[in-house]
Amino acid sequence: MRYITISRWIGALAAAALTATAVAQAPVDISFYYPVAVGGPITKIIDKFATDFEKENPGIKVHPIYSGTYQDSITKALTAVKSNDAPAMSVLLSTDMYTLIDEDAIVPWDPLIKTAEDRAWLQGFYPAFMENSQTGGKTWGIPFQRSTIVLYYNKEMFKDAGLDPSHPPATWKEMAEYAQKLTKRDASGKVTQWGVQIPASGFPYWLFQGLTTENGVQLMNAAGTETYYDKPAVIEAVQYWVDLTSKYKAHPEGIVEWGTTPKDFFERKVAMMWTTTGNLTNVRSNAKFDFGVAMLPANKRRGSPTGGGNFYLFKQTKAEQQAAAFKFVKWITSPARAAQWGIDTGYVAVRPDAWETPEMKKYVAEFPPAAVARDQLQFAVAELSTHDNQRVTKALNDGLQAALTGSKTPEQAMKDAQREADRLLKSYRK
Repeated sequence: MRYITISRWIGALAAAALTATAVAQAPVDISFYYPVAVGGPITKIIDKFATDFEKENPGIKVHPIYSGTYQDSITKALTAVKSNDAPAMSVLLSTDMYTLIDEDAIVPWDPLIKTAEDRAWLQGFYPAFMENSQTGGKTWGIPFQRSTIVLYYNKEMFKDAGLDPSHPPATWKEMAEYAQKLTKRDASGKVTQWGVQIPASGFPYWLFQGLTTENGVQLMNAAGTETYYDKPAVIEAVQYWVDLTSKYKAHPEGIVEWGTTPKDFFERKVAMMWTTTGNLTNVRSNAKFDFGVAMLPANKRRGSPTGGGNFYLFKQTKAEQQAAAFKFVKWITSPARAAQWGIDTGYVAVRPDAWETPEMKKYVAEFPPAAVARDQLQFAVAELSTHDNQRVTKALNDGLQAALTGSKTPEQAMKDAQREADRLLKSYRK
């Protein structure tokens, strides 16, 4: 009997040891929301990154969840937080940082930065991208799907209009002049080719910030508690945008759609367009003509806001998932992969050392337009981001659309937008 008891005890210990080993070896699962908002085979690229990472890190399983637009993604993320079902991390707009902090949805990445190598990695991102990633001395977002606005133009149309295709417009004055020369009408006066399009749906505040930056004015303070929508230089920027339609007759009336602008460009309905550098690969693949890419034209200065998404780490994530998420984010933003991401998508490789890789050097040598957005970073500013960001931004978007449709003057539209932003931000000012 004693032998049987001891045998059972030994057997139980062995079973327990096997169970413990199995638990220890169970892979750590990390899911992340990923927005799909621009053209191109983005999901296939992300899926391949996840597969490649899992091969190198068999103890971690990565599950991308494609969550629609950026707006859809943050709504789904915050709903998941309230349901206690948040993903480990998400790629969300860099401008969502204050909202995510205020909702107590995320934690900073800094506690996971433990080694000299970790610190060197974190310090290796372009400073312009970190402006929308850090606040209060903490790092809340890791730059990944980042961009600036650039000017795309049809070189063949430039030649037809008697313009030098190697000299894109460098100033507001030149852009208005070029746009007039590039606008074509048929015998009845109907426009068959527009000179320029600046989208005013989807991300109107972002495209508009290109104009305000060039006019030497910021739209908000660094703390995200104040906006400056009614400053004279801001109103001047709105007026210029309106003038492209009403004065120069070289821009479509009303609201130009974000999603159809690249298609209009491919179909030769417009000669110049403002859109994200994230569309670069899409344009390269679909434009059946010689095209150019340029920095945005200056008025008082050069400049563009940065844009795009960061990786955020959710508070509900378990410690082992946070460690796995950090490992994945560090892996996917390493120089080689940041370079490959930039090559495959057109987004700006977020680290200077990514541009020093052999693959990126070869790519830029073969396709110089890829370097335009990188070179523009020296003039870049932080994208509009405040507390209660969605509603504060909506106030500006509503004002811009009112001005562009002619229901309000630029001055009245911006004063109304500022009044609403002041109301929303009042409680955040101390």
